[in-house]
Amino acid sequence: MPSPNLSLILTLLLLISTATATATATATTATTAVVPLSFKEAPKFYNSPNCPSAHDICSDNAVHVAMTLDAAYLRGSMAAILSVLQHSSCPENIRFHFVASTSAHTDNIHLIISTSFPYLRFNVYTFDDSAVLGLISTSIRSALDCPLNYARNYLADLLPLCVKKVVYLDSDLVLVDDISKLAATPSDQKVLAAPEYCNANFTSYFTPTFWSNPSLSVSFSDRNACYFNTGVMVIDLVRWREGDYTTKIIEWMELQKRMRIYELGSLPPFLLVFAGKIAPVDHRWNQHGLGGDNFEGHCRDLHPGPVSLLHWSGKGKPWDRLDGNRACPLDALWAPYDLLQTSNVLEA
Repeated sequence: MPSPNLSLILTLLLLISTATATATATATTATTAVVPLSFKEAPKFYNSPNCPSAHDICSDNAVHVAMTLDAAYLRGSMAAILSVLQHSSCPENIRFHFVASTSAHTDNIHLIISTSFPYLRFNVYTFDDSAVLGLISTSIRSALDCPLNYARNYLADLLPLCVKKVVYLDSDLVLVDDISKLAATPSDQKVLAAPEYCNANFTSYFTPTFWSNPSLSVSFSDRNACYFNTGVMVIDLVRWREGDYTTKIIEWMELQKRMRIYELGSLPPFLLVFAGKIAPVDHRWNQHGLGGDNFEGHCRDLHPGPVSLLHWSGKGKPWDRLDGNRACPLDALWAPYDLLQTSNVLEA
């Protein structure tokens, strides 16, 4: 048995070792937390000679694009912005509206965007997480439960009243076509326009509780159960405000908290309110699902047909797979838009 002095020495050594390890781990974590992503400056893109003037945010010639910004997807957002500008015939007419969480440092976000895109016309809006925190139900993937995913519900409240129409884009996509074509989609007097898929099986989106309750399932009795991906939408903000659609979505979310009527986070409330009632958009404008399923994120191919927008919806994101040397073939199409300063991804 060790002597008392030896026991004391061993105890002190153990405490010192533990303290050192803890300090090292803390320092490592702190270093990781404070090192921001560094992005390259993007080239400036100019209007073609026949572009109308749209210097004012309220101009009818402006093309409005809304995106959410958070740390986990910022790299994707920067690539998406670049792709929009690069393929636009009138890039100086595009006005970006970025929505950030109350927990984000909006000054830093403003600096990052303006440093990489010095001539970009944009506004940053703060979204109050508390507006939806009590309404979010656990989903099949934690990323789907982020409060910022629900900010698209509140765009009509956040954006200036003079903004009548906006193209909402997720952060995990790139455009390879002129966004003004998408923005010009005929609304057919509808609130939303998006690519839709009318052979969808809605059974997987909603629970047996929903389908077994006649007062709930009747919601789809007079319309086609057409799925649409909310990552690419053209929103008529005037009609949205007139119909108070934010409240309609919130009412379904409140019911979900009481009865658990759906899965998959922020999508089902949109389906309950809008499915079968939107203006159709050609499927070329949302080649979605490139991130694979929500569990494994396996590689997927493009859908048949032309492509104007590639969307890595699903678990697998191209920047993560490229950094991890496990890229899918289509991730090479995202890589040329990556502005990360220290990126080791594939070169164009």
